[in-house]
Amino acid sequence: QVQLVESGGGLVQPGGSLRLSCAASGFTLEYYAIGWFRQAPGKEREGVSCISSSDGSTYYADSVKGRFTISRDNAKNTMYLQMNSLKPADTAVYYCPTDFWAGRCVITEYDYWGQGPQVTASA
Repeated sequence: QVQLVESGGGLVQPGGSLRLSCAASGFTLEYYAIGWFRQAPGKEREGVSCISSSDGSTYYADSVKGRFTISRDNAKNTMYLQMNSLKPADTAVYYCPTDFWAGRCVITEYDYWGQGPQVTASA
């Protein structure tokens, strides 16, 4: 049974940092595409960062380039999103999906989703 359990969300002041974790069970994350998506109130869910399963390429949305870093620890079967220099515009619920075949960083490419912790950047 595929399961993704997220942690690390919370409230941070603008300019601060947070690291989101997503622990996988029921499968070996190393062989899967991984991604981080977010959804702000009243907005559509959007891809923040993904690593493709086809060629291992990494995608970052323009809004987070240079501030966010996606990674995974195969030994811990866990993926991460390091978020630095957080802005109020980064406030959203963050999700960690995975899929064996995902190539692009879009919702329709991913079948398995974590529950989504809230990240709030506010003074």
